Amino acid sequence: MQTLRFLASCGVLIFLSAGCPGHLAAQSQTTPVNIPIAYLTQHTKTLPPLSLADQPTENNGLMGARLGIEDNNTTGKFTGQNFVLSEAVVAEDGDIAAAFRDLYGKGNRFFVIDLPETQLLAIADLPEAKDALLFNIHAKDDDLRNDKCRANVLHTIPSYAMLADGLAQYLIWKRWANWLLVTGTGEDDKLFADALRHAAEKFSATIVEERVFDAEPGARRTDTGHAQIQKQMPVFTQDAPDYDVLVVSDVRDAFGEYLQYRTWDPRPVVGTQGLFPTAWHRSQEQWGATQMQNRFARFAGRWMTERDYAAWVAARVVSEAATRTKAADQLTVSAYIRSPEFGVAGFKGQKLTFRDWDGQLRQPILLATSRVLVSVSPQEGFLHEFSELDTLGYDRPDTTCKFQ
Repeated sequence: MQTLRFLASCGVLIFLSAGCPGHLAAQSQTTPVNIPIAYLTQHTKTLPPLSLADQPTENNGLMGARLGIEDNNTTGKFTGQNFVLSEAVVAEDGDIAAAFRDLYGKGNRFFVIDLPETQLLAIADLPEAKDALLFNIHAKDDDLRNDKCRANVLHTIPSYAMLADGLAQYLIWKRWANWLLVTGTGEDDKLFADALRHAAEKFSATIVEERVFDAEPGARRTDTGHAQIQKQMPVFTQDAPDYDVLVVSDVRDAFGEYLQYRTWDPRPVVGTQGLFPTAWHRSQEQWGATQMQNRFARFAGRWMTERDYAAWVAARVVSEAATRTKAADQLTVSAYIRSPEFGVAGFKGQKLTFRDWDGQLRQPILLATSRVLVSVSPQEGFLHEFSELDTLGYDRPDTTCKFQ
């Protein structure tokens, strides 16, 4: 009777999962296919936090890759795939190329690259990298998606143009079309300022005036504190033509935070401080993101950053493609990732896909303050013949990318 009951219940299992003792035994004997993914970064000097309220972020990017591998293996238990992460954190004066070659020699063909543009290109142009797939999770430079694009590089971090366009759409939706642009002297400050100018032209905003703020980041926190800043910032923003919003490009976070509530005219501050565009933010809780936020906080002991998110997405992209193709080799997986059939979920309300003309991941841009999500771009009314996400960044007719 017990045997009959077991067989009867097994019949239900056959109906539901096509499995019984023989099937389960066969499944347990299957050896998982290992799919290695490598994470490569380099130590760099970082500025001290602007405020004591800011805590340094440990393993920025790396923790996202680690969680992505953990999520991959949750699925991999059922698909017979095992994802393994190799990590290389190179010293500040270390040899990035040697680290890449070492990872490559160990069988890695999928790489999460957490490096600035110059180092990324140096890796992408190595002979060994020609049959590897590199995911850029760090460099936002627009020329990486244009004249410096590489066929073996995909970008899961948004470009400066995508971020600027996402912000610009919201400002136009608010009818804040007249901007005072304030730019820092850092190279990244200039790159984002270029993207903001491009966005202003693209969406018919007017930059009424541009000003440069020459700040020494190392002297951000001084004993003179708020008293000096309270006098300095109103004078710096005085006598500007009439404007709706102050747009700041201070990627280094050297001075932009000090502009809020201190401008000569009472105007909102947006850009890299104030209301800012980002790939991910700790306040994001729509489309199931609360679950993601809580999992990452338990896993890493801190909030997820946009570099963590870009690294997590990169790992998930490989898993999604490997699962769909039932393959582990770089050529098959890469071809599927670039195909029209590919898409990956990213807690942003819609499927994320890659642009075939520059390798950029299409994704909504979050607009947030320090504690609150304000909006998500693309904004309502900004239409596109293929995908509204292609209103963010360089569209196919605008790109100068010719894959090398």
